[in-house]
Amino acid sequence: MHRLIAVSNRLPISVSKQRGAIRFVQSAGGLATGLFSLSRSRPFIWIGWPGTTSEKINAEDKEHITTELSERDCKPVFLSKKQLKNHYQGFSNKTIWPLFHYFPLHTVYENRFWQYYMQVNQKFCDEVVSVARDGDHIWVHDYQLMLLPQMLRERLPESKIGFFLHIPFPSFELFRLLPWRTEILAGLLGADVIGFHTYDYVRHFLSSVCRIMGHEHSLGELAIGKRIVKVDAFPMGIDYEKYAQAGADPDVQDEIERIRRRVGNRKIIISIDRLDYTKGIIQRLEAFDLFLSENPRYRGEVTLILVAVPSRTHVEDYIQLRKQLEQLIGRVNGEYGSIDWTPVLYFYRSIPFKRLTALYNTADVALVTPLRDGMNLIAKEFIASKTDGRGVLILSEMAGAASELGEALVVNANDKAAIVQTIVEAIEMPVLEQIERNRLMQERLAVYDISRWADDFLNALSELNKTQKERLTRKLAEPVKAGLCDAYKSAKKRLLLLDYDGTLVGYKGRPEQARPDDEVMTLLAKLAVQPENELVIISGRDKDTLEKWLGDIDAVLIAEHGAWTRLKKQTWACAEHLSGDWKDVIRPILKIFADRTPGAAVEEKDFSMVWHCRRSDPELAAVRMQELRDALLDFTVNLDVGVFEGKKILEIRHFGTSKGRAAELWLKNQSWDFILTAGDDYTDEDIFAVMPQTAYSIKVGPGISKARFNVDSVEEMRLLLRELAGASYVEA
Repeated sequence: MHRLIAVSNRLPISVSKQRGAIRFVQSAGGLATGLFSLSRSRPFIWIGWPGTTSEKINAEDKEHITTELSERDCKPVFLSKKQLKNHYQGFSNKTIWPLFHYFPLHTVYENRFWQYYMQVNQKFCDEVVSVARDGDHIWVHDYQLMLLPQMLRERLPESKIGFFLHIPFPSFELFRLLPWRTEILAGLLGADVIGFHTYDYVRHFLSSVCRIMGHEHSLGELAIGKRIVKVDAFPMGIDYEKYAQAGADPDVQDEIERIRRRVGNRKIIISIDRLDYTKGIIQRLEAFDLFLSENPRYRGEVTLILVAVPSRTHVEDYIQLRKQLEQLIGRVNGEYGSIDWTPVLYFYRSIPFKRLTALYNTADVALVTPLRDGMNLIAKEFIASKTDGRGVLILSEMAGAASELGEALVVNANDKAAIVQTIVEAIEMPVLEQIERNRLMQERLAVYDISRWADDFLNALSELNKTQKERLTRKLAEPVKAGLCDAYKSAKKRLLLLDYDGTLVGYKGRPEQARPDDEVMTLLAKLAVQPENELVIISGRDKDTLEKWLGDIDAVLIAEHGAWTRLKKQTWACAEHLSGDWKDVIRPILKIFADRTPGAAVEEKDFSMVWHCRRSDPELAAVRMQELRDALLDFTVNLDVGVFEGKKILEIRHFGTSKGRAAELWLKNQSWDFILTAGDDYTDEDIFAVMPQTAYSIKVGPGISKARFNVDSVEEMRLLLRELAGASYVEA
């Protein structure tokens, strides 16, 4: 079985040096649990920072740490104080963290941070490359290492690389504020599979890739060079059984008794978070303040246990946040508290697992209302701990977990009045309703736990690798290309059916800009003069444009998908029974939609009309195209025309005209020793469909096709034609 290399900013084992001794402490985090569960079934190594800077340890310590960690399937990446400050505390947590969590005013754009971010990602790359072997699966984690996938791709081009982002991916409107947005996207696209917690984040990422990089997706798949990149949602789970069984532990039972003695029979609301401005702790406490103000009957009956785990304690924003929180807690307790009742029990510390699960078990309500959160496992852990089914989860709609935990009471974290009403609803909810809601969520969490999450991601990586191999078998690889050239040289009668746009020349913002360059003209001229060849340019272009651009070449020209044909140096002939009368009905509709879509344009031909949106905003164009298609279907139902969708176009033309029908005329009238046809879009599929099995049919670009082979680009297609243009007939 292949080996898994997990790469994250921190190792699951923290290393420190105290009084001259090296200490190793195992992490109990969800990611560590999930990935270490995989290590039991396959060879495994984890690469990351061990938690201590290079200045604090000497060479002997490094060797000792490296040896000790290797026995635990870990490899350390040692960082200096400067690297830690500028990469982690700087770019990662002062630039990416606030921006990706929708706090642009907290975001710092500092080039020095960016330089160290690149440097540390490169350092991680060097460490991975030093241990990677053929067949390894490399799984990179989170926002501190977003450049790493592409760095690894450059050094290990055949490796299977996955990336998972554990925080939200912001909308395009926010992401484009980042000066290094292109580099970040390019870094991520080095992966084969890119995972997010929710489909919203997938959608935002794909939108940014389209708008910034120009790559469009098909069902979450992107064609990046010769690779396919799959982007999908993999909602992270928890170690469900660990939390479900914790309540039976005698030590946890002792903690539960201790909490009950302190709080008495009052209702308990818990709030457990890292002290971070994204968690909405201040807004949550203000809502609790409002709850006590508007519901005096609950004063003395409800206690909020608020646990704030220290985070980034040296950052000014976090220092001020703590001061604000503690001042607010003091005011609430001072205003509403009594000698025998403290409204808010506040703990500023990390709490061990047994005390945490005791809080989950005793709580009547969990208040989990982040302003923005990638997933939020606290919500899932709370539900898993409720083995008796009692308890209510109040969850922010801005947490990724809200998409899975629909039976929770979902709220807007900024709507304090709504939170107050929801707290009342939670406290007064009948027990049977609590049990039923929690049962449904528990069943879901038990099935999709942390191990299932990790398995699903790695299976997606393996499946994509199989897909890549299957598609590679259709590539016009060198052996196939050599056979094609040999067949071409030995053939006395050759038919070459070539599309124009997207095959001979690349697409342009405006159709009129895609004029043939000197290289194309030279290639076509050389192919046309070879006596064994019948060269046919078959295009959706209008006849006047083809005549102007390619009229001097001794080739057959077919315009408007077969509506017009010009044999070599002859006049244009129109297909029978074609009419353009229907255009008077369709033209106003196309014009209206073009006016409503900046960048869109209408192209009118003799027997067809085209609505172009290549220069429009991609998302708006997709919406308008669907609206236009629906409108046109109503208007064309009684006309002899159809609506056909292509690359950034909608075309309206007669049902009786197609490139396939035009190509059939050349197949029926003569026999050929060699046939080559090439095209790039849906209109060319009609040609591929009528070709004999012996024909060399080539799809230019990615995507599913009826063609036997495909090449990646116009440049690769031109390279093939260049070889054929220079070949001479050789009698077998």
